Amino acid sequence: MPKLKTKSGAKKRFQVKKSGAVKFRRAGVRHLATFGKTKKQRVNLRGTSHLTAEDSKKILECFPYAR
Repeated sequence: MPKLKTKSGAKKRFQVKKSGAVKFRRAGVRHLATFGKTKKQRVNLRGTSHLTAEDSKKILECFPYAR
């Protein structure tokens, strides 16, 4: 049986942790200081976060060996 392929778009955007949680970076961070973002928006866009259980199920289908 051949090896299964990982979706290349998903491997660039998501990381599956040992616990099974899916880590991602928030959208809209490219130009944080421009285009009139408020202080609250900039603070909330910092760092990374984890997907909800419903969303992570869909992403885990793209990673066949992450189970």
